[in-house]
Amino acid sequence: MRWKAAGASAFLFAALVAEPGLGAPAPDLQAAAGTYRVTSASRIGFSIGQVGGGGIQGTFGNFSGTFRIDGGNIGRSTVQFTIYPQSVVTRERRMEDFLRSSAVFHAEKFPTVTFRSTAVRQTASDQAIVEGLLTARGTTRPETFNVRLTGWNRSSIAFEVTGSLYRSRYGMDVGTPVYSNVVRFDMDIRGRRN
Repeated sequence: MRWKAAGASAFLFAALVAEPGLGAPAPDLQAAAGTYRVTSASRIGFSIGQVGGGGIQGTFGNFSGTFRIDGGNIGRSTVQFTIYPQSVVTRERRMEDFLRSSAVFHAEKFPTVTFRSTAVRQTASDQAIVEGLLTARGTTRPETFNVRLTGWNRSSIAFEVTGSLYRSRYGMDVGTPVYSNVVRFDMDIRGRRN
């Protein structure tokens, strides 16, 4: 599966939307420099298209991560993120069980999906592209995410993170071509300063 950038960058600075008390959006990433821990207020959403409409929409309820914004050189910033696929939630219990099964995530054998940044490139005062290595089902591939800073204050920060990947790259191509090979991510990532 290839997580290609789709609109604002991986794993991750996943998509933080300002929570109450964050104040106005930061004018730039440098101003928000610091180390942050991803909080449970974040939302990790995904969707997979389907021929004829419908498709699969879901979220992950269990995840963790940290990121560091280097104010002196955004390119030295880092992101680490972990998703626990056993926590996947969709509109149907049957679909959740299928996604956790050996046909897709094989959550029993591979309990985590991880992302570790390898490069961060600032593209605007409040935006960056994050490149990194995604590991799922024992396979590691390079992926890219778009990140946009949406708010921060002295203790909290919020990002919108988007991207897409090809699930076949991770051995999860069951159901294609009826279900799209492309998984789109739309994440609201919130962090608390360490």
